[in-house]
Amino acid sequence: MIPVQGFAGQKVAVLGLGRSGLATARALVAGGAEPLLWDDSAEARGKAEAEGFTCTDLLRHGAMDGVACLITSPGIPHLYPSPNKVIARAMALGIPVDNDIGLFFRSFATEVWGDFDTAPRVVCVTGSNGKSTTTALIHHILQVAGRPTQMAGNIGRGVLDIDPPQDGEVIVLELSSYQTDLARALTPDVAVFTNLSPDHLDRHNGMGGYFAAKRRLFAEGGPDRAVIGVDEPEGQYLANQMGEGPADDRVIRISSGSKLEGFGWSVFARKGFLSEWRKGKQMASLDLRTVAGLPGAHNHQNACAAYAACRALGVAPKLIEQAFHAFAGLPHRSQLVGERGGVRFINDSKATNVDAAAKALQAFPKIRWIAGGMGKDGGIAALGPHLGSVVKAYLIGHSARDFALQLGTVPAEICETMAQAVAQAAAEAEPGEVVLLAPAAASFDQYPNFEKRGEDFTARVKTLLG
Repeated sequence: MIPVQGFAGQKVAVLGLGRSGLATARALVAGGAEPLLWDDSAEARGKAEAEGFTCTDLLRHGAMDGVACLITSPGIPHLYPSPNKVIARAMALGIPVDNDIGLFFRSFATEVWGDFDTAPRVVCVTGSNGKSTTTALIHHILQVAGRPTQMAGNIGRGVLDIDPPQDGEVIVLELSSYQTDLARALTPDVAVFTNLSPDHLDRHNGMGGYFAAKRRLFAEGGPDRAVIGVDEPEGQYLANQMGEGPADDRVIRISSGSKLEGFGWSVFARKGFLSEWRKGKQMASLDLRTVAGLPGAHNHQNACAAYAACRALGVAPKLIEQAFHAFAGLPHRSQLVGERGGVRFINDSKATNVDAAAKALQAFPKIRWIAGGMGKDGGIAALGPHLGSVVKAYLIGHSARDFALQLGTVPAEICETMAQAVAQAAAEAEPGEVVLLAPAAASFDQYPNFEKRGEDFTARVKTLLG
């Protein structure tokens, strides 16, 4: 655990007692603070009390008297669409509001570092799509390179729950917009911005607020190196804001599809090859076409981001290439579940929005597409230009019929359930085709989360394959 610094002997309120909230409470105690805990859920309060914590209704009169700070969990809104009542009360009283990410950055460095040969470093990854894969890939590359490393944040462990860093260790954090939006300290050594597409717009009051939340990772103190995807206007803007000119190699621009040869440092993928350029010279080239765990242009962008971050940490290209080939991918993200008779079954249940589904649909030439669930605003109308590889769609869930009306001339079948969709797609698939789960919708009509949806798909495919 990372004991929280700066609050010894003081009261610190903690709102939300899920994974990050309880880890925060433990880290506060380890740092000598007195945590005051609350969650609207009686079950969550019960878990905290079972650990010996006392829960206090923070809206009770006088409950926040003498409180030095309020730490809130990322899922709790603090501004839009409307602030949680406890957070609103803290702000009205002038009590600073922070989250576990802010506490992590103010508490990470300790006096012990004076005895280290190499100070520990932090790599943070944010973006709309691909950040989990990019984070896991960076962590994997560092492991292959023999570097001590831990992974946490929006993936894996809570940031305050990790072990105190060793000499030369690299901590790799995945950060969502909910986490970057509120953290009062954000000082990574390397910050990665993968891409931007519409998501969580109600929470951020629109696209501008969403981008502003992501951008804070680069603005609050500023990283030593910034790895920035420039395939969208927001990424180009961010790279421009961070650099002193095109030759400034503190900014590493990345792209999946565009040549980036006129910059101080760039990494891009075109036609299946990753290229690294520095100061007008090509430094390395890697063939991504045979990397099984990173199929498609979207994963090539993830590869570029991870490559750039690890090169900024001094890892050699040959070691990175070796790690790419050993990377199995993450569950529910372009995950190869199995193969039979020349037909591959791919689980991309994490493709919960149109942009992620578009990337998945562009990764394979002939697709039997399983889609549907709780559709988002606009349905799948924006996927029209990306349906050329779809042989047939098998539609499930609440939005199945709405999706069918937006598919144009693409053959479609209303299957309702995952069981029916998998069975029908497998029965009709021919050698060379891919049965792809890329729902382009939330899962909440039939499953508690995208993981359970992906697990259902995986289980039914494995039963089918025997």
